[in-house]
Amino acid sequence: MDQSTTVYVGLDVHKDSIDIALADAARDSEVRHLGTVAGGTDAVSKAMRRLVSAGHRLYIVYEAGPCGYALQRHFAGLGWRCEVVAPSSIPRPPGERVKTDRRDAMKLARLARVGELTPVRVPDEADEALRDLVRARDDAVREQRNARHRLKALLLRNAIAYAGRSAWTAAHLRWLAGVKMEHAAQQIAFQEYLHAVSESGARITRLEHALRDALPTWTLAPVVAALQALRGVQLIAAVTLVAEIQDFWRFTNPRQLMAYLGLVPGENSSGARRRLGAITKAGNAPARRMLVEIAHLYRHPARVSPVIARRQVNLPKTVTDIAWSAQTRLCARFRRLAARRVPHNKIVVAIARELAGFVWAIAREVTPAPSTPQRQQ
Repeated sequence: MDQSTTVYVGLDVHKDSIDIALADAARDSEVRHLGTVAGGTDAVSKAMRRLVSAGHRLYIVYEAGPCGYALQRHFAGLGWRCEVVAPSSIPRPPGERVKTDRRDAMKLARLARVGELTPVRVPDEADEALRDLVRARDDAVREQRNARHRLKALLLRNAIAYAGRSAWTAAHLRWLAGVKMEHAAQQIAFQEYLHAVSESGARITRLEHALRDALPTWTLAPVVAALQALRGVQLIAAVTLVAEIQDFWRFTNPRQLMAYLGLVPGENSSGARRRLGAITKAGNAPARRMLVEIAHLYRHPARVSPVIARRQVNLPKTVTDIAWSAQTRLCARFRRLAARRVPHNKIVVAIARELAGFVWAIAREVTPAPSTPQRQQ
């Protein structure tokens, strides 16, 4: 790219407005605010075309946010270079107390000129569509959990207790169907809570059926099948991990994936003192939660159960070998840490962190390497 004609464009994007700032390639040139246009693609594209018609090459950046990747895809379709940057990578001086849309756009243009921004990976539209479906199911599960808590709280306040062993089984649901409250108003509240529980369950079932229907035509379906060789990784868990991470080749080693998932400890070291804290919880939260849930199962001895064996049918031997190595290593480590009386939650997080490395190895085993090297995003 000819640096002399390049203009770095910073966009502060909102639903109803977009602030535009420009920075010429010369480091000593002033960053200027071009103006504010309406949200969407039409008004900002008109402003960008004026710059292109003046002979400039555009390098456009904006922060990842609720407006998604529509602008990036639109600009890419027009042949303009546009990158979506991670908000966490934008330097913010501790003494900065003034924040406006204009200042944010100018800061993006200035940082893009000096190469201080980290772009995020923009998923394909098909990958993003499946990820939206996965997150819709996750929202339905959360709604079901909240609805159950509200229903149980109502029963607890009225001293109505279930005598059975486990809640939300078929027997428990039959018992709930026969519960009668003392007052009619309470009965209405109870029925509404019960309906919310059943409706959220039906929504989860519909979304899981939709996931299974969409999976065969997805380009990443082989990765989903391969990850199910691991203990505890069934269909929903595998789809969640692949939909959230998608491109495993952007991580050159498993430690980068662990850091992306926020499973590495924070550090506050100075001089000879080295102090590690809790995990950073940076990056992708849904994938991190899924790995932590799976890690609980490695407290049992290593074993290829009939269920796991059925999932491993037709998978490459290299994949099943990695899955068995994961079992033997992680189950043994779980026992060692438990014998040292390490708190259970710390053990689970440590197992989840190492499990991410085995997920990385299997995913790269079944997907071809990209033709051009990718940097971590």
